[in-house]
Amino acid sequence: MTYDGYGRTRRVDAWPVRVLRGLSGVAAGGVVVLTAVVAGVAWLASDRDFPGPGSTSLAAHVTAAVVVVVLQVFADRRRGAAPMVTMLSSAAVLAVTGLLLWTQWWT
Repeated sequence: MTYDGYGRTRRVDAWPVRVLRGLSGVAAGGVVVLTAVVAGVAWLASDRDFPGPGSTSLAAHVTAAVVVVVLQVFADRRRGAAPMVTMLSSAAVLAVTGLLLWTQWWT
C-alpha cells in the first residue's frame, strides 16, 4: 500500500531556481568557513602576540555570515509559489559573499 497523493503535496521548483539556490548554499557555507578561519586566526594571533586580522575584519565576516545564513534559510524555505523571491534571496547571498571577498580578501 502506498501513500502517494495523500497529505501534503511536494512542490518542485524549476531547475534554474534549484541551481541558483544550490550555488548560493555553497557560497553561504564558504562564508561560514571563512568566518571560522578568521576567528581562529584572530584568537591564535592575540594569544601569541602576533598581528592578525583586526576587529573590523572579524566583525565584517561575522556580519556577512549571519546575513548569508538568514538569506539562505529564507531561500531554502520558499518553494513553488514565489520563485522570484527565492531567486532574489539567493542572488543576495551571492552579492553579500562577493562584497565580503572584495572588501576583506582582495583589496
